[in-house]
Amino acid sequence: MNILIINGPNLNMLGIREKSIYGTKTYKDLIKFIKNVARENDVKVKVLQSNYEGKIIDAIHKAYRKYDSIIINPGALTHYSYAIYDALKAVNIKTVEVHLTNIYNRENFRSISVIKDACSASFVGKGFDSYREAIEYLKGV
Repeated sequence: MNILIINGPNLNMLGIREKSIYGTKTYKDLIKFIKNVARENDVKVKVLQSNYEGKIIDAIHKAYRKYDSIIINPGALTHYSYAIYDALKAVNIKTVEVHLTNIYNRENFRSISVIKDACSASFVGKGFDSYREAIEYLKGV
């Protein structure tokens, strides 16, 4: 199994931004965690991060016929990027949405996910383990 993992805006700032919400682990720690989980589950992953919606859309388009699945944490783009929703629907690749925090228990605007209907599952609020659950879910499908 070959999975593309896309991380959106500001995830590169983990360990720096809002430590009381996101903790002290860094983005580098997240990448290491993801690669370890992938190895444990005998899956291949490519991880990318972008602060730009267009680059994320381009990555989704390029995933067509190249990846079996996508795991996406679109960051704040979750709440308003219909373009990412459309891109996910266009490529028709099994996609899982993940978030480090529980977006449904935060500010009102964060409780909206415009991409959820383009995803087969969502794992939120478990920190790095949201990614573990997504990988294990995809492997079991």
